[in-house]
Amino acid sequence: MWERMWASSIEVPGPAVEKLLAACAERQVHCAIGINEREIERPGSLYNTLLLLGPDGLLIKHRKLMPTMHERLFHGVGGGNDLDVAETPLGRIGGLICWENRMPLARYELYRKGAQIWLAPTADDSDGWMATMRHIAIESGAFVISAPQYIEKSAFPKDFPVPLPDEEILGRGGAAIIEPQGGSLVAGPLYDAEGIVAADIDLKVGLHAKRWFDVVGHYSRIPGPAGAGEDDLSDPRPTD
Repeated sequence: MWERMWASSIEVPGPAVEKLLAACAERQVHCAIGINEREIERPGSLYNTLLLLGPDGLLIKHRKLMPTMHERLFHGVGGGNDLDVAETPLGRIGGLICWENRMPLARYELYRKGAQIWLAPTADDSDGWMATMRHIAIESGAFVISAPQYIEKSAFPKDFPVPLPDEEILGRGGAAIIEPQGGSLVAGPLYDAEGIVAADIDLKVGLHAKRWFDVVGHYSRIPGPAGAGEDDLSDPRPTD
């Protein structure tokens, strides 16, 4: 099973990514996609990776910080130095993979870099996941694009080496777009079917949301010692 996963994974850069980049350039679109990435420099490690592609090339390659439990049998641990937001004509785009979205410090790093459009690919189709997405929209002041996988049992090959559950649908999907002012859904969720959810978004909604609550701006200020600057890391708590 490990050999099959390695063989079906891709390299960055590599032919599969180049094909996607060519399509982005031809159609003048941006594309975010989750992949299993083979490490080129030291063959043997795989990473769960989020790519953001645009008409002008690869904008972000983020390796998942901490694979969840059984994922660690297959995936390496990301370094964290690729948590970034890309400036695009559409706005500032960033995101996290699956349950990374539950990690407050990872979220804060992207909040600090000013994400306006938040990407959240995942395998989680639960109600709890949707609650997390709505919270992140409010907390970040960004439009959240949640993209859970929809996968049927028939998608697996007949010779798949592990028994599958006795269910026809193994991942219900639930793609949705959430706005930042009240955490309301503006598209989706789409469950139990393949399809596309789409919405026109206005980044000024995020601007107004941050006027009320800006987690890295006016709402984040902690009183410090007199004269302390933003880079002063001394303890702000009062002392006797």
